[in-house]
Amino acid sequence: MKALVTRKLGMSSIISDNGAVEAVTYLVAAPNTVTQVKTIEKDGYLSVQLGAFEKKKLSKPETGHLKNAEKLVSVLREFKIPEGEDNIETTGQQVSAGSFAVGDLIDAVGTSKGKGFAGTIKRHNFHRGRKTHGGRSYRRPGSIGSMYPQKVFKGKKMSGQMGAERVTVKNLKISVVDDEKGLIGVAGAIPGPKRSIVLIKGVK
Repeated sequence: MKALVTRKLGMSSIISDNGAVEAVTYLVAAPNTVTQVKTIEKDGYLSVQLGAFEKKKLSKPETGHLKNAEKLVSVLREFKIPEGEDNIETTGQQVSAGSFAVGDLIDAVGTSKGKGFAGTIKRHNFHRGRKTHGGRSYRRPGSIGSMYPQKVFKGKKMSGQMGAERVTVKNLKISVVDDEKGLIGVAGAIPGPKRSIVLIKGVK
């Protein structure tokens, strides 16, 4: 299974093989440690828990959980393994950026930037109201219901909290792999601010 817990470093650009400029998001891919392996017999499903980024001090529950891995890590994330997967890691094993290669396709999961409370124009790309012929509703959402059924349907697009949610971007291509420096360059943009946690998983 190809998966890593990484941290977003920032964006840059490279010259691709065909001579075009390509936008790349760089991820800090420090070696991950397998902290737990869940099995169908014991847990009902198959998954691997990875830990990344060393921590100086842990609480007692964290210390007990990580005693088999023999590693102090600050970030723990679990990756579900598809049934029929043969290559399953063992507790304490190290996984690095070298497990990926240039050209591999991955799914990237991050937490998008929080924008705070936003109106319908910014949040849902609503049209602005007219500013001529007596129009006075410039950025208001307008009607949100009708006479029947005398309620507002769930999921109605309205003002509210924007961003700060889990976002998955699928089928991104890896453009750069530097195992010595622990760097992975992914073509395109990945959600989240700099230094945010990004999970990447290989696509078969």
